[in-house]
Amino acid sequence: MSDLSHPTHLAQAQVTGRFLRMLSIILELLAAVRDADGRAEFAGLTARAHEFERETNRLEREIEDTCLSAFAAGLSEADLAFHLMVFRSLANLERVGDYAFSVARDLEAYAPRARSSTLQDLLPLIRLLSEMVERLAYAFAERDLTAARDVIRLDFEQVDSLYEQMHRASLTRLMERPEDNEVALTAGRMARSLERLGDHLVNVAERLETLLLREGRVATGLH
Repeated sequence: MSDLSHPTHLAQAQVTGRFLRMLSIILELLAAVRDADGRAEFAGLTARAHEFERETNRLEREIEDTCLSAFAAGLSEADLAFHLMVFRSLANLERVGDYAFSVARDLEAYAPRARSSTLQDLLPLIRLLSEMVERLAYAFAERDLTAARDVIRLDFEQVDSLYEQMHRASLTRLMERPEDNEVALTAGRMARSLERLGDHLVNVAERLETLLLREGRVATGLH
């Protein structure tokens, strides 16, 4: 069992907890969007998004500080690989949060004027992305290679096709009802934000996959 009183192990535990909290914030925001759509009550989404954004920014700074302190203190090869994986993934998680916040703000602003079918198009993609966040959090917490690869697979097999469907539906509505052009364009922007959100989750999953493969080779004596 790891000795959490050791500075390196303590730093890794702190980084792990904060990294998982960043993922849980994304999950909570996506859940808030689904809930708002289910109740057809979108007021307050922007305010809630700002609360999540502030916490995300604070966690990012804390993780950066912890990683930089660990780098300065000197790390074993294994600990260095872990901290580098997290440090390099922070920009991706920040962008994931930014895209989720953007969707929440757009929904509050435009949902009252959008047709229900436009909003319903978003839900399958939001549910899929929520599953990807859950699998990524599990992969990171449990060092589960299969779960990390699930994130990559879900994006490759489903996210891109759902995005294309939503994009085509948005263009069709734009042609059919040009007077709703602002709403249609906003729906297209939300679809694009969700698709890019998935891309950044994949970037983290790929980096985690590399780390886990390395740890597996070390554990079996293969270098």
